[in-house]
Amino acid sequence: MTKPVKYSPEVRERAVRMVLEHQSEHSSQWAAIESIAGKMCCTAETLRRWVRQAERDQGTRPGTTSEEQARIKALERENRELRQANEILRKASAYFAQAELDRRFKP
Repeated sequence: MTKPVKYSPEVRERAVRMVLEHQSEHSSQWAAIESIAGKMCCTAETLRRWVRQAERDQGTRPGTTSEEQARIKALERENRELRQANEILRKASAYFAQAELDRRFKP
């Protein structure tokens, strides 16, 4: 299993811009993506995903934008942390309640 290559935001932006600017010169958007992917040293599928996300971010394609995805991820992380905190508090409450009961019945 190979480690995925990290591309800089500038490279991604430039590749997407090239596809959007030059797709009219090709028979389809996919043909433009394949042509430009070879020049940008990335796979056509990677470039296609970047283009689709850029289209969602611009509002030309339905779906969640990058900003919405980041917000959802942050909310899920916060929800997970709150559930963990509630679980800790529930266990502590049960522990102290049991300790109180034990203390009351000792002679």
